[in-house]
Amino acid sequence: MEFILINEKDNVKVSLSDGHKYAVRDIENGEPVIKYGFPIGRACSDIKAGEKVHSHNLKTDLSGACEYSYAPSFSYPAAEPPITINAFARKTGDIGIRNDIWIIPSVGCVNKTAAILAEKTGAIAFSHPYGCSQLGADLERTRKTLAGLITHPNAGGVLVLGLGCENNRIGELKAYLGSFDAERIRFLNAQDVPDEIAEGVKIIEELKKICFADKREPLPISKLRLGLKCGGSDAFSGIIANPMAGRVCDRLVSMGGAAVLTEVPEMFGAEKLLFERCVTKEVFDRAVKMVNGFKEYFVSHGQPVSENPSPGNKDGGITTLEEKSLGCIQKGGISPVEGVLFCGERPKGRGLWLLDGPGNDIVSSTNLSAAHCHAILFTTGRGTPLGAPVPTIKIATNKALAEKKRGWIDFDASSGTVDGLFDLLAEVAGGRNTKNEINGYRETAIFKDGVTL
Repeated sequence: MEFILINEKDNVKVSLSDGHKYAVRDIENGEPVIKYGFPIGRACSDIKAGEKVHSHNLKTDLSGACEYSYAPSFSYPAAEPPITINAFARKTGDIGIRNDIWIIPSVGCVNKTAAILAEKTGAIAFSHPYGCSQLGADLERTRKTLAGLITHPNAGGVLVLGLGCENNRIGELKAYLGSFDAERIRFLNAQDVPDEIAEGVKIIEELKKICFADKREPLPISKLRLGLKCGGSDAFSGIIANPMAGRVCDRLVSMGGAAVLTEVPEMFGAEKLLFERCVTKEVFDRAVKMVNGFKEYFVSHGQPVSENPSPGNKDGGITTLEEKSLGCIQKGGISPVEGVLFCGERPKGRGLWLLDGPGNDIVSSTNLSAAHCHAILFTTGRGTPLGAPVPTIKIATNKALAEKKRGWIDFDASSGTVDGLFDLLAEVAGGRNTKNEINGYRETAIFKDGVTL
């Protein structure tokens, strides 16, 4: 059996055959287990050299909200000459890497209407079950998320489809859009017209004529915003695919672009490393608020903050949340953290940004889309067919997955290179379809935290 020692400080090594951990030396009961150079929990029994280290003898060391001090330690990745990508110029000065027509329901009651319109016109409908029977901050989160999708620059035209009697009525939703292009964003309440299907088709056909005149042109990659996501992780996610995504992140940042890292529960145990990279005390304070706020969210629901690794994660060799988190944040490379985003906010410039939200694949992918990321690098060791509203580049951590699920996977990190992945990103930005787009897998899920009336 072949092994890899990730960091010289580690007291466990990783099997290259199954991704599981084995003790490099004897580890006493209660002693920290070190991987990536940092603790991933404590031994809950004596572990002999060469013994497998997993759930039977390793436990998390995580607890609730913590106090942190700002001790900045960061450097910018070496600058690289920017390149151009073939994209669509928007009136706002932004770019779009797609020019689709989107249908965004304001309420779940018109999901089927949106689906029929999509089938008849070729537009893309994004269904969700919310928009009514919600109150307070829960309803506000729905509105902010939908507003981010409605104004997304990848959409050449948008039909906002309402019912007319919902809490999230179109009139209230418009207030969350800010300034928008009224030629390309249209609204329709199904209760207001005799035949909502005919009226919807008419509006979409008008939007298609507008979009038909749009042409791709060479535009600076510095305008690109990249989402970073992992799902169905295995032990090789943090060793192979996530570090590769991090290198791509750093290269984009060095060219003036922006990248967004989310999945806050998968920062627990590794958050101090991100806090050190915050460029100002203000950014640090917002990052602490984000992490401690999510820990308090867990505790308020009577749940331990450490209960994150899924059965699939554990089968793939991941034991504790600290271990998962230390691998997860590799997607952010070494770039300094320029800002922290909460629901409804978008990056204001270049660099790495942290986005509040859960690790759930569909919810976090939707959050990244609503934050106006143009595309997402999605690393996976177990495989998943899902896709976000934006192009979702699926990166396999191992060759077996890449070969078995060719219909899902866009890139094999185990045999690919950073240059190859960056080139693929540029090609996708220029119009190359990802597997989720080819398969028609483009889903949304809105993070809910409130009562249902």
